[in-house]
Amino acid sequence: MKAKDKDTKRSASVAELQEELRATREKHFRLRFKHKAMPVANPMEIQHLRRHIARLETWLREKQLTGKQ
Repeated sequence: MKAKDKDTKRSASVAELQEELRATREKHFRLRFKHKAMPVANPMEIQHLRRHIARLETWLREKQLTGKQ
C-alpha cells in the first residue's frame, strides 16, 4: 500500500473503516475458501488481505484510544 493511500485511509472516519474492514474480511474469507477447493492464481493475495485487515484494525484502535469519531 502506498504512503498516500495509507494517509487517506488513516484520516477516514470510524464508520468508513469499519465498512472497509467488513468487506475485506469477507473477501479474505471467500478467497481462503476458494483456495481450499482449488489453488488460486495469486496465493499472495491472501497474505496481502490479511495484512490489510491488520492495518484497518490498527487504525480503528488508534481512533478508539484517541477518542476521535
